[in-house]
Amino acid sequence: MKSFKADYVFPVCADPIKNGIVTVNDSGKIISVSEAPSPDHQNLPIETLSGIITPGFINTHCHTELSHLKGKITPGGGLISFIKDIQAFRNADASEISDAAQKADQEMHDNGIVAIGDTANSNITIALKEKSKLYYHTFVEIFGFLPESAEKLFGKAVQLADEFRPQSTSITAHAPYSVSKELFKLIKRHSDDQSNLLSIHNQECEDENKLYRYKLGGFIDMYKHFGINIDYFRPQARNSLQSIIPLLSSRQKILMVHNTCTNLKDIYFIKRFDRKINWCFCPNANVYIENKLPKIELFVNQGLNITLGTDSLASNKSLSILSEMQTIQQKFPSLSFNTLLEWGTRNGAEFLGIESEKGTIETGKTPGLNLITGLDGLKLTPETKVKKLI
Repeated sequence: MKSFKADYVFPVCADPIKNGIVTVNDSGKIISVSEAPSPDHQNLPIETLSGIITPGFINTHCHTELSHLKGKITPGGGLISFIKDIQAFRNADASEISDAAQKADQEMHDNGIVAIGDTANSNITIALKEKSKLYYHTFVEIFGFLPESAEKLFGKAVQLADEFRPQSTSITAHAPYSVSKELFKLIKRHSDDQSNLLSIHNQECEDENKLYRYKLGGFIDMYKHFGINIDYFRPQARNSLQSIIPLLSSRQKILMVHNTCTNLKDIYFIKRFDRKINWCFCPNANVYIENKLPKIELFVNQGLNITLGTDSLASNKSLSILSEMQTIQQKFPSLSFNTLLEWGTRNGAEFLGIESEKGTIETGKTPGLNLITGLDGLKLTPETKVKKLI
């Protein structure tokens, strides 16, 4: 066993402990959390540290299989340009993709991340996840905006999900602009019958809402670019989120990711439905792609459940939940460290269904421990760093 003492311990599930001590065994299980050494462990050496001890971070949205695209896509071009570039560059030698994904896994480990909600369109990360020190839930993602292709695409997704098992996995839609109503209905039927976490890219740009409201905007040109005829599609006279909510299962937890252009009317609209919605922000990716951040204060003011993600190295310079927290802190300085930490730990663990093991520092759990240094009081700064303790 070993003990760590720091200026503060933030269990997340309880008030911060000044000069707190955390004792763990060799497997990383929490033995005790206290203001003084436990009587049973007073003879243990205590490593005294300067900074704040927190649980390991939870990254609820990533694409490790796109890690080989780091630095290949020019920032600031907007979502539609980004999608075109992804399709142009994503195919590469399998060994190149696997090697980059392996490095991404190690980077997340080194940055204090202990669990990931990872999106996959292929089986290339199966071996990596089997051997990783990190917990992965894989979202097998389906694209398909043509109604006639729905059955075939859903069948392929079922086969791919079976390849990932017994790893934790589920089948999900990519985004409103890339999934037909027919395909949404197949995913809903599947989700109504069994455990099936959902994670959907939502309102990353205004063109998505223009497509649904008026059948106008950049997505019309994008589909022409890819040679896809969407003459069948009719404008819905409301935003994309409002249009798809009725097509989603009420039995599963749902993660809406990005939410860059989600507004208060959207939030009020979905509150009328019995849906288990969680909201994931990936601010560094939003800046990278659209040079724009979501209106995070709207979600905070409405008391909504928020998690954090990194998106992929195609749209981010690093895979660090701390970096995402720093970006939010800079733009929204009124948010407390405790709030940001809860988004990056407990809320993500609860969404992924691993809260019995991770997300908070509590006796009997194995959440991982991070040391956060370089704060200004209890505010994140550009100099704030994370060091993985266990």
